[in-house]
Amino acid sequence: MTREDFAAQTGVSRETLERYDIWRRLIVEWSAHTNLVGRATLDDFWHRHALDSWQVTRWVTPGARWADLGSGAGFPGLAIAFAMQEAGSGEVVLVESIGKKAAFLAKVVRETAAPATVAPIRAESLDPAGGFDIVTARAMAALPKLLGYAHPLLKKGAKGLFLKGAKHQDEIRAARVDWRFDADCHDSLTGGGGVIIEVKELARG
Repeated sequence: MTREDFAAQTGVSRETLERYDIWRRLIVEWSAHTNLVGRATLDDFWHRHALDSWQVTRWVTPGARWADLGSGAGFPGLAIAFAMQEAGSGEVVLVESIGKKAAFLAKVVRETAAPATVAPIRAESLDPAGGFDIVTARAMAALPKLLGYAHPLLKKGAKGLFLKGAKHQDEIRAARVDWRFDADCHDSLTGGGGVIIEVKELARG
């Protein structure tokens, strides 16, 4: 997928596309000394990373507060922040405990003026005060563990959005041992059997 293909499929504004350009440039620059993404995936940024992250932005609503756990190189947290920027409201907290990755996220946030805050801490240390409307994660941990991180952070009526691969049903079954929740699986735009698991009504089993 090219930059032009991504722009055509998503319909993002010129300003938002330029923020994606900054993000990609910084990933390439920082990857020379920091392990942000698999080097083999850099050439497929627009499909493997940008589109995969952008698809979560369909859930962005005015004024919502999100937490992206294990944000790493910003997938999908920075895409969410860019969508909020285009919409004119909202905030995302990018939670990343590895110092170099947190510094990278802070650099992208500064250069794009995205409405995001970097929390350089472990997910379980994030202050739940005020709660979050949505908690998301990509390639951070198995679903049972993710639900443990997300549960204290979610407001009443809030949801989790977790990007998962082809074995997502196995993770859902494992999570139901200790948790009660409703789960809708939305097929990923990037294929490969991947989904976005939308978790609602989360409670301990």
